Amino acid sequence: MLDIELLRSFVSVVDAGGFTRAGERVHRTQSTVSQQIKRLEESVGRPLLVRNGKQATPTEEGERLLTYARRILALEREARDVVARPAADGIVRLGLPEDFAAYRLTEVLSDFARSRPTLRLDVRCGLSVSLRQALERGELDLALFKREAGGRSGIAAWPEKLHWVTSRTHPVDLSRDPVPLAMSEQGCLYRERMIHALEASGRAWHIAYTSPNLPGIQAAVSVGLGISILPEVAILAEHQTLGAEALPPITNTEIALVATDHPSLATRQLAERLVDFCSSTDPRAPVAPQPGRQRLAANA
Repeated sequence: MLDIELLRSFVSVVDAGGFTRAGERVHRTQSTVSQQIKRLEESVGRPLLVRNGKQATPTEEGERLLTYARRILALEREARDVVARPAADGIVRLGLPEDFAAYRLTEVLSDFARSRPTLRLDVRCGLSVSLRQALERGELDLALFKREAGGRSGIAAWPEKLHWVTSRTHPVDLSRDPVPLAMSEQGCLYRERMIHALEASGRAWHIAYTSPNLPGIQAAVSVGLGISILPEVAILAEHQTLGAEALPPITNTEIALVATDHPSLATRQLAERLVDFCSSTDPRAPVAPQPGRQRLAANA
């Protein structure tokens, strides 16, 4: 186990560029800091600093450890802050798919955070597969993510209709072979659906444009670089949808709201706000609760 105090001295030496100034930062003598670095090097079994008079620079092993040391110290400070905080709201870590974050929920989240001054709201946007994995690893308390329709876990789910889209002003010639596609990176649910649908119908395809974010894909479709699959909420005025006669059908998805096994009161309150918002904004009612659905009651 790496000692927090030794890591703190190590980071201080690197940031200060030497032992004397590092000692001033951590309120220890130069000799004490030097001994701590020696103990840390013995602990990891590698030299961590190159000493040149009063100067000290990290070795290759030291550079690798430095990244982890900063993360460990940041987590230690966060843990102390949470424990010492007098209010009970704490932290809610929320995951959102990008199109929801950009177009639908930012105002709701802002209102929720302002109504709870002692709450720390951490929001992460990303691919649904990443959000789901983060929730399973305990890195998120609550997540909205896209999944195959008919999932049985979660608080609520809303059906999501997908469409093939092309440019309204520069539509892609669908007689082209292969068909140009604009898509997200590996792991995107829509990317998998595009490829599967085209290959199942025997159509050749190639990736004409790849973007890690939704605006990039929307822009590529708008100017005719490729076709794509988008949910209704992400289709722009510059896009036109393509009928079933033009391209193979695609399987629809759903948006699921899922919480950790033991959500805090603030997490449950935010979940209820999200359920209300998604249900009222989308005219389609959430699917009926499934067996094992998580409860939002105060004793959940």
